[in-house]
Amino acid sequence: MNAPKKQRDRYSGRKKRHTLKLQLLIHPVTCQILCVATGRGATHDLRLLRESKTHIHPDTELIADTGYQGIHNQHALTRIPKKASKHHPLTDTHRDDNRRLARLRLPVEHVIRPLQVFRILKETYRHRRRRFHLRINLIAALCNRISSVLDSFFSAERCM
Repeated sequence: MNAPKKQRDRYSGRKKRHTLKLQLLIHPVTCQILCVATGRGATHDLRLLRESKTHIHPDTELIADTGYQGIHNQHALTRIPKKASKHHPLTDTHRDDNRRLARLRLPVEHVIRPLQVFRILKETYRHRRRRFHLRINLIAALCNRISSVLDSFFSAERCM
């Protein structure tokens, strides 16, 4: 008798593509990683946020990308970029708002870069998929620690 296969959880339908998804909550001022959530397969961003059961204070403003459309139902103070459609192009004010949001999201992209230096996110993850969440948490803690040490070093250097 054949044993049931376990690949369906992470199988994306493409050849040799067992996918894993990662979601980070980052503080925009301190650039510290606050929360890490991982998911299996092709999971929608909003579903991953709901399943992670991350509690966000109602007074906290969220700045998200377009993958989180519909989050206004959960969290009122959310800013996402406006999307253009075929028959409704973006107005100049919407385009300016999107640019302002992109400037606010830029430090977040700079926080993601050190995670990619560890190659666990940049390349195909070929190790135990059950341990992916643990490894991402450890790397996020390392990146937080490195950035705080570097910030304290450069702030002390400026005082001299």
